[in-house]
Amino acid sequence: QVQLVESGGGLVQAGGSLRLSCAASGDTFYTYTVGWFRQVPGKEREFVASIKWSGSPYYADSVKGRFTIARDNAKNTVSLEMNNLEPEDTAVYFCAADRRPYSAGYYINQGDVGSWGRGTQVTVSS
Repeated sequence: QVQLVESGGGLVQAGGSLRLSCAASGDTFYTYTVGWFRQVPGKEREFVASIKWSGSPYYADSVKGRFTIARDNAKNTVSLEMNNLEPEDTAVYFCAADRRPYSAGYYINQGDVGSWGRGTQVTVSS
């Protein structure tokens, strides 16, 4: 499995933009679907976006059209470009990798996550 480290969180006003990055270790990164989840204190962690090992993206309805996920297999990184941010986007964002290489699905179930990053805080002020 890969080790994941997030960066890029911060404080932004509503309507602003932030870019999160996740750096992965290991030489098998390209075989895994990777993605982002987020969590607000007292609530369950929720899926945000994922990108399949083949490059196909998938988004939660709440972020579709505002967030863009991308991966660079040569650099072992996955990014999340977040535009038109809303206060409801405030959360700790976690990078995640599917535990199964070359998985068939586009979406990562939390039960199929093999690696988690430590998280990065995103705060959107109104």
